[in-house]
Amino acid sequence: IESVTYCNMTDEQAELYTALTRKLRDQVLADVESKGMAKSQMSILDALLKLRQICCDPALLFEEYKGESAKLEMCVDLIRNAVENGHKILVFSQFTTMLSRLADRLENEETAYYMLTGSTGKEKRAKLVEEFNKEDNPTAVFLISLKAGGTGLNLTAADIVIHYDPWWNLAVQNQATDRAHRIGQKNVVNVYKLIAKDTIEENIVKLQEKKHALADQILNGADMGSGSFSREEILELLGGK
Repeated sequence: IESVTYCNMTDEQAELYTALTRKLRDQVLADVESKGMAKSQMSILDALLKLRQICCDPALLFEEYKGESAKLEMCVDLIRNAVENGHKILVFSQFTTMLSRLADRLENEETAYYMLTGSTGKEKRAKLVEEFNKEDNPTAVFLISLKAGGTGLNLTAADIVIHYDPWWNLAVQNQATDRAHRIGQKNVVNVYKLIAKDTIEENIVKLQEKKHALADQILNGADMGSGSFSREEILELLGGK
């Protein structure tokens, strides 16, 4: 059962997001005007990355940020309620720094967890999976970087999947969900996709409905100069008119 769960950014988070959006939009459009679309790829990708980080937690981008992240609070609440009700949870994010932020919060809550990223060795990876799947293992939370754990893992002990930040290639996101929803799974798997309202996360999802190939172009920097990625679409992504 999949559901998109929206959260409103905190006031401080929203102010940062709005100010940075204006600044980045002006920079990107100036680059496009002067260099053309193809030579502005890095500028576009950098702008999108920064805005996505603020949606996750402004502290990913601004070390001095001490305010809250609405999505982090929502995710911790989801995890807390799931653990209290006897569920096991997989949490996926593209940002290993975000997984570290989540890990810090779970430690504060005295909630045990495992974490798997691209730097996790093969033997340790196999051991973590085996331990997590044991019925008598009380550790109920597995934090996983999407690229490191999207395929090849069997984690049917989990019956809740949280996608902290959306991956625009839905096939990759679905592969990650399938770590729990596999042969041998006896329970209904609930999947929560967390989206910050009125942000680039919503804008890209909307654009994806129009252009399925756009997702890969955005993240890979491919074919941006071919005319398939228009000035209007950049404006839409960056919240412009």
